[in-house]
Amino acid sequence: MKVVPLAAESLGVRSMAAYAECGDARILIDPGAALAPSRYRLPPAEEEWQALKRANDRISAYAARAQTIFLSHYHEDHFRYDPQLYAGRRVWAKDATRMINPAQGRRAGELWKAIRPHCRLDSAEGRRWQSPDVLLTVSPPLPHGVEGTGLGYVVALSVTDRAEGFRFVHASDVQGPLSAVATAYLIRERPQLLFLSGPPCYLERQLGVQLIDQGIDNLLRIIEATGCRVIMDHHALRDPGHGERLRRLWDTKRVVTAAGYLGLNDALLESHRSALWQRRRKPEARAERRPPLKQAIPSDIVRRQIISQRAKGGKHA
Repeated sequence: MKVVPLAAESLGVRSMAAYAECGDARILIDPGAALAPSRYRLPPAEEEWQALKRANDRISAYAARAQTIFLSHYHEDHFRYDPQLYAGRRVWAKDATRMINPAQGRRAGELWKAIRPHCRLDSAEGRRWQSPDVLLTVSPPLPHGVEGTGLGYVVALSVTDRAEGFRFVHASDVQGPLSAVATAYLIRERPQLLFLSGPPCYLERQLGVQLIDQGIDNLLRIIEATGCRVIMDHHALRDPGHGERLRRLWDTKRVVTAAGYLGLNDALLESHRSALWQRRRKPEARAERRPPLKQAIPSDIVRRQIISQRAKGGKHA
């Protein structure tokens, strides 16, 4: 089986886009990429815009090969609105009406309306499909972080090579996983290769030390139970100090970033945005031609997970 991370924090953008190929089966997963509109009170640097263009070009190139497109949820760094990306393909997408928060529900409704005339579109939850080469199975909804989070739910895709028995699982924004439910599901799937977002240690001051440690412990439990290799990226890499904070995971020698999996050096642009701006001032004329990013708002991850923890009597640093 061929697995190719296409875009990720370690490749310079917010994304978990990936491509999997097994015999004649070709699957594009979470074909979106985005930039944080504001980090350290700064807009994206020129290097980030360049990385976003490269990411979108890679996604478009692999979309041309894909037969199946899978969407784990409706945060805008995980899908693209363009109907042509999905045209003529089988599309499995997180259910647009069940176990979904209002913001994602609105985006899902817009996307389904736009692409339904152009593709074979189905809700992904619990779906199963097989060919002589591959078995595709989709999880039930898993929490986007902790149980009870207001951030909604994601679905995970398992891709199994029927000849070799090799299994790749793309688990998107489980954030660690922070959830015991997501942890149990991933252990049950017994992947050889697991791609997920790690603990959001860049939010540790808001969420508390205990929650980040919980995500680390859960991923260590998965590795111990399954012996899998892990591509950990996305939320885990937004803190410049993630190397030391997540040392227990890196020290297993089973965990790498998306860039590391590809044999590349990490290009952690967002977490080093201040340094990028210090090195090069962005020309105003170039900035005006850039597509507008949404106005920065308080993070849902912080606001909703803090509410969830307080409701359970949790403490925060």
